[in-house]
Parts: sequence; structure tokens; C-alpha cells
Amino acid sequence: MQPFCSSPGTIERPELHDSSQSGKDRGWIVTVYNNEHNTYEEVMTVLILATHCDEQEAWIETWEIDHLGQSVVHQAGQEECAQVASIISSIGIRVEVSQEC
Repeated sequence: MQPFCSSPGTIERPELHDSSQSGKDRGWIVTVYNNEHNTYEEVMTVLILATHCDEQEAWIETWEIDHLGQSVVHQAGQEECAQVASIISSIGIRVEVSQEC
């Protein structure tokens, strides 16, 4: 992962349709994998936009991606996880949606 620096362009926060508010169907996770192309700022920004996490959580998850090779960044129903993964992958980073073990 490249060092923290400004990134070109603007990413708009999409509306997520969360059908799992009741707690059911939350057995899916989104895992993000490290690459050598995206900066910390790009990854943090897309995590905040996609998962609605705060800056501190985005930094921790980005650190895990960089230092551990991957991080689980979201847990929800399958549909919501697919939406989150789609947003994150828009910056060219590898993302996987899978059932939680």
C-alpha cells in the first residue's frame, strides 16, 4: 500500500438498503485484501463511504490490510455485503464476500 497522500477524484456515498437491521441474515462478511496500488487515504475513504465506519475504524482496518494482508471490514446480510464490496472494489482493490464461519 502506498503512503498516505491526496487522491484524485471524488467518491460519492451511495445509499445502502439494509435489509438486515433486525439482526437476521447477518452471516456474511466482506474481506479486503492488500495491494501495492492504493494509498491509505484511498482505502480509508472508500471504507468510510462503503461501511459508514468512522475514521479511526477505517484507519485500523487499513492498517490490518497493509500489515496482515487482509481485513474483515463489514458484517451483514448477503445483499448488503455485496453492495459494500462493489463500492470498495471500485478503487481497484480485491474484495471478497463470503459466509461467516
